[in-house]
Amino acid sequence: SAKMELSDANLQTLTEYLKKTLDPDPAIRRPAEKFLETVEGSQNYPLLLLTLLEKSQENVIKVCASVTFKNYIKRNWRIVGIRSIFYSDLSVCVNCNLWCKVLHVEDEPNKIFESDRIAIKANIVPLMLSSPEQIQKQLSDAISIIGREDFPQKWPDLLTEMVNRFQSGDFHVINGVLRTAHSLFKRYRHEFKSNELWTEIKLVLDAFALPLTNLFKATIDLCSTHANDASALKVLFSSLILIAKLFYSLNFQDLPEFFEDNMETWMTNFHSLLTLDNKLLQTDLVSNAIQFLASVCERPHYKHLFEDQNTLTSICEKVIVPNMEFRAADEEAFEDNSEEYIRRDLEGSGNP
Repeated sequence: SAKMELSDANLQTLTEYLKKTLDPDPAIRRPAEKFLETVEGSQNYPLLLLTLLEKSQENVIKVCASVTFKNYIKRNWRIVGIRSIFYSDLSVCVNCNLWCKVLHVEDEPNKIFESDRIAIKANIVPLMLSSPEQIQKQLSDAISIIGREDFPQKWPDLLTEMVNRFQSGDFHVINGVLRTAHSLFKRYRHEFKSNELWTEIKLVLDAFALPLTNLFKATIDLCSTHANDASALKVLFSSLILIAKLFYSLNFQDLPEFFEDNMETWMTNFHSLLTLDNKLLQTDLVSNAIQFLASVCERPHYKHLFEDQNTLTSICEKVIVPNMEFRAADEEAFEDNSEEYIRRDLEGSGNP
C-alpha cells in the first residue's frame, strides 16, 4: 500500500471526500466512499483522520472524521498474525469416512501499519478527552475496540494515562475516562472465569480501584456543594452512574479484597444516593413513571388494576391532564430558549 504524507494537501483532499460522503446524491456519495475504501490501507491514513479532528474548522467534518476513524478501527484493528477460520461445503472426511464440513484456515492480512498503531495509541486518549462530547464518544468506542485486542499486554500504559486524568477536576474529561473504562471493563460481567481473566482484573484493580473510590467520594461531596445547581448536578450524576457501572463490572466475577475492605465507604454512599430527595433531579422521574405506567396497563396480566373507576379517574386527573397543560413555567422556558425547550420536549421530559 502507498504512503499518504501528513500534508495539508492530503488533509484538504480527505476533507473534500468526507464532505462528499454526506451528500444525499448517490452519484456523488458512492464514489467518495469508494475512494476512502481504496486509501484506507495506506500508511498514515488513520493519522490523517485524527489530525482532521484537531485542525479542521468545520464541526461536521470533525464528526464525520471521528465516525470514519471508529469504523476503520472496527474493520481493521487486528492482533498481528490472527487467522480466520471458516467452513466450506460438505465433503467426505478421510478420517471417519463421513460427510463433514471441511475446515479452512487462512492468514488474515494486517491492514494497519505498526507505526500507525503506535501513533494511534500514543495520541488517541488525550485527543478523545479534549474533544467535544459528540466526538469523544466515537473516539471512546475506538479506544474500546483497540483495548479489546491490545489491553493490557500491548497497551500497558492505558490505565495510568486514564487514571491520571481524574486529577484534572474537569468532569468533561473525567466522564470521558469513565465512559471509556466502562466500555473496556463491562465484558468482565459475562466472560468465563480463567487465570488470564483474573490476571487482567487484578491489574485493573491495582491501578484503578483506589482512584475510582477517591473519585466516588469526591463526587458525592460535590453533589452536596452544588445541591442547588441543576446543570452541575446533571454532570455529577452522569459521573456517578458511570462509577456505579464500573463498580458493578469490577465486582461481578468475585468480591475483590480492596472493595471488601472499602465496603463501608461504597455502601454508605450508595445508600445516601438511593435515599436522596432533590427536586432538581426529578425532571426525568415523571416521564419515566408515565412510561412505566403505560407499559403496565398494556399487559393483560395487570388488566384488573385498571378496571376500577376510581383508579381511572385518579390517573386522568392526577397524571394525564396535568401533563397535557402548558404551564406558566413552560411558557417562560420557551421564551427564554425555544430550541432547548423543544429538545427537552422531544426527549420526553415530563412536567414536574
